[in-house]
Amino acid sequence: MRPLEPGDVVRLVSPSGPAAADRVARGVQLLEGWGLRVEPAPHALDRRGYFGGTDDARLDDLNAALADPRVSAVVCTRGGYGVQRIVDRVRWGAPKPIVGFSDITALQLAAWRHGRWTSIHGPGAAWLDARTPSSSAASLRRALMTADPLHVHGLATSGTARGVLLGGNLAMLVSTLATPDMPDLSGAILLLEDVGEATYRVDRMLTQLLRSGVLAGVRGIALGQFTDCGDGVDDLLTERLGGLGVPILAGLPIGHGEGQETVVLGAPALLDASAGVLVSRVSTVA
Repeated sequence: MRPLEPGDVVRLVSPSGPAAADRVARGVQLLEGWGLRVEPAPHALDRRGYFGGTDDARLDDLNAALADPRVSAVVCTRGGYGVQRIVDRVRWGAPKPIVGFSDITALQLAAWRHGRWTSIHGPGAAWLDARTPSSSAASLRRALMTADPLHVHGLATSGTARGVLLGGNLAMLVSTLATPDMPDLSGAILLLEDVGEATYRVDRMLTQLLRSGVLAGVRGIALGQFTDCGDGVDDLLTERLGGLGVPILAGLPIGHGEGQETVVLGAPALLDASAGVLVSRVSTVA
């Protein structure tokens, strides 16, 4: 994945939930301010219940963006729900970065399984300045348009680990178990974040991951924002994951909370819990 340059085309798609037009307009303004050429897909603002259009419309937009040689990056407007209904029919084409988070984790996991694509875990194009201020914009721009390493700071504990950064939204990762898109996490640094899940539901999802055995070879855990997830969720995460005996870095501003920062999935990363920092780097390989 090469850094984007001014004049490059980015296509906005809504493969999950419906996006608010005013927020997308703000996202377009932001991206165009970086010199990028922004093309909303034909169905980017569609709404069909809790989806951003019909399954076929969302899939057509996504496949067209992935196939178009003019498009340098695919930027999802938002998460929500819907990717897993269409992901098995995605036509991948040539590698290009997929930007998004939350439900988009399912698409990013599929891209990793298909061709070891790197992707950008960061804010979507349905931009909300109150949640993603200038620091969030700067982090996303750095990930998209430079080869600079991305430093995200959390709560210092102890230990270091190196590996490919994988994961994203906890619920989406658990939903991928027993599907072809569940990645081999051996040797990986696992990123987890979520929103609006009761503490017992977080417990249940972590327990399912642990019981399945998929966490056995993980080298480190990066814990992002668990926004509106109930009392005691921070202690729960430490308790359930501490038995893995690997470095855990918590308190990272990655996910659904205010000040969201961007990281690169599928790329080499350093988790330095002693220094309280997660470092990921954009690959410059086309």
